[in-house]
Amino acid sequence: MIEVMKNLAKKKDLCVLATVSGGNPHCSLMAYTTNDACSEIYMVTHRKTRKMRNLMENPSVSLLIDTREEHTGSHLPEAEAMTVSGVFVRLEDDRKKAIVRERLLERHPYLNIFLDDPDSELIRIKIHSFLLLKGFTDGHFVEISG
Repeated sequence: MIEVMKNLAKKKDLCVLATVSGGNPHCSLMAYTTNDACSEIYMVTHRKTRKMRNLMENPSVSLLIDTREEHTGSHLPEAEAMTVSGVFVRLEDDRKKAIVRERLLERHPYLNIFLDDPDSELIRIKIHSFLLLKGFTDGHFVEISG
């Protein structure tokens, strides 16, 4: 089941990022990519956003990745929704930043202007678990070790 979960994360390119600060949740639609092992998810934002402030205060996050666009109308019960739980870890290494930047550009070429902005910040989420719901009742939970 873990490979099914990782494949879903790798094939999609948008997620909803949920952060929390002071008990107040905040959701953001984000373009993303993963590393090859699907143990990390990468995004970009401006440093002065609410999501970035939330990440600095509380690094625990939740992401929603789903297939609702592929299952509309009477096929909606076939949709999959996956919650990815993890933690924000700052990217400090310049070589790693360059690799992440290239991965994002490969998947999302339109992010070039955003990534070139000196006020942008790369976001790395270290994945702790996946919870995949297939349809309304078929749920699968997997914790990631390491």
